[in-house]
Amino acid sequence: MSATTPPHPDLTTAAEAIELAAGIVRSGTARLAETGSVDADQVLAYDLAHAAAAVETARSMLDYGAKGDDEGGLTCIFVADAIADLGAKLWGRESHWGVEPDALDGAREFVSTWRDPAVLAAFAEIQGDRHLDDDFELVQDTFRRFAEDQVVPVAEHIHRENADIPEDLIQGLAEMGLFGLSIPEEYGGFATGGESDYFGMVIATEELSRGSLGAAGSLITRPEILARALEAGGTEAQKQAWLPRLATGEIMNAVAVTEPDYGSDVAGVKVTATRTDDGSGFIINGTKTWCTFGARADVLMVLARTDPDRTKGHRGLSILICPKERGDGHGFVNSAEHGFGTGTMEARPIDTIGYRGMHSYEVAFDNWFVPAENLIGEADGEGRGFYYQMAGFENGRLQTAARAVGVMQAAYEEALDYAQNRVVFGENIVEYQLTRAKLGRMAAIIQASRQFAYQVGRMMAKGEGKMEATLIKAYVCKAAEWVTREALQIHGGMGYAEEYTVSRLFVDARVLSIFEGADETLCLKVIARSMVANHNDG
Repeated sequence: MSATTPPHPDLTTAAEAIELAAGIVRSGTARLAETGSVDADQVLAYDLAHAAAAVETARSMLDYGAKGDDEGGLTCIFVADAIADLGAKLWGRESHWGVEPDALDGAREFVSTWRDPAVLAAFAEIQGDRHLDDDFELVQDTFRRFAEDQVVPVAEHIHRENADIPEDLIQGLAEMGLFGLSIPEEYGGFATGGESDYFGMVIATEELSRGSLGAAGSLITRPEILARALEAGGTEAQKQAWLPRLATGEIMNAVAVTEPDYGSDVAGVKVTATRTDDGSGFIINGTKTWCTFGARADVLMVLARTDPDRTKGHRGLSILICPKERGDGHGFVNSAEHGFGTGTMEARPIDTIGYRGMHSYEVAFDNWFVPAENLIGEADGEGRGFYYQMAGFENGRLQTAARAVGVMQAAYEEALDYAQNRVVFGENIVEYQLTRAKLGRMAAIIQASRQFAYQVGRMMAKGEGKMEATLIKAYVCKAAEWVTREALQIHGGMGYAEEYTVSRLFVDARVLSIFEGADETLCLKVIARSMVANHNDG
């Protein structure tokens, strides 16, 4: 088939293929439930989680696919790709999933049609319209212009020199209202409680991440997490005290949850916050790690054990808002006298291969005092910190997916531009089928990821979508690794050179499956367990 004459989109068959795949996922879930424990068959659980994520991403494309031939073609390509990936997970392990070897045969013809290299090649330069309304087109244009004018010119310097994010960039985003997108209007933000809150956040995050994940795309994440935690459990006085300043960027925060011995397993947190004898506050002791943006931040959102009985797990944890002085990328030492002696907070930087600019730190607390009024929820919030943290992290997962889409979009654009201008063996490499097939698959993955993010935003605006937010994080972050890898590969040797943007995008993408919940933990402890629980309840 000619690369210029793809078949007409067949969304009916695409929907049937998705339901076939969904049935296989249900069968695998039933088989996993029979074992009585996700940990008894972690490989099946992990594969099931990613299969479920791909199926739901594909399902989210069906409405989009009905909006035109380009959109329909991208939808069919993505659905066929998701089915083929499921087939790779199944082959030779059908008994583990509780299905027959021919379980996917009903989708074979559809997959064969839409995975045809000529079809993929035909979509190499077709990205599809996003179909945003005028208001959100304006949001996209505004943040894209800022990213191109203000972020891109400094992105490479920040990455190569491991430099700090310029203050004028932070201030510029504050003036644009970035930090108030998810904060209610009554507290100085712009959130009105509808879909627009989530759409605005997703669109702005994608565009800023397209400019740089480390220099701009992640700046909204931490204010978002703290704001959601305050909204979930803060007293009215705490909301009035903190939310308006978060909305304007007057204060910036970092999140101190992870510990050297406890990553995603937050129930094991050891850092203690002991109430003072006079009840005026808490004394924090212990060490946190991977505290991103911790030096520049004005406050740390610290998850600490306020109940010394460690057998209570996450029920003994609380969140404290911990003020500090600003530092730079080299770390910081804060010291303060209080009525109980001298307290110190000391941070050392953790150098990373990518995601530079934000900087991550190991932070040691030694008798650091925090006023009682800084315990989120005050007396009613003691022991509720895990739940308040999760309220913030649920939105953080959607936001991380938006960041991944921005990184992928930038990688695709870099690869396409290079392919259109690089001549190898007398021909532009964009004319080679293999290059075009890679680009076509990238375009479908990116648009599907974007459309699923939009759908999850709609669901979360209704108070739904917690599971879907986890699914999109699992799918999109892993997909970003493939997209950026292939974008770099299209550049050949130059992709390995730091002077080309794609090398930064490649190393930045690698962090996406690690932070905001490591991929394996997310799949095993959240997605697979939820799938089994829903199966048992149903």
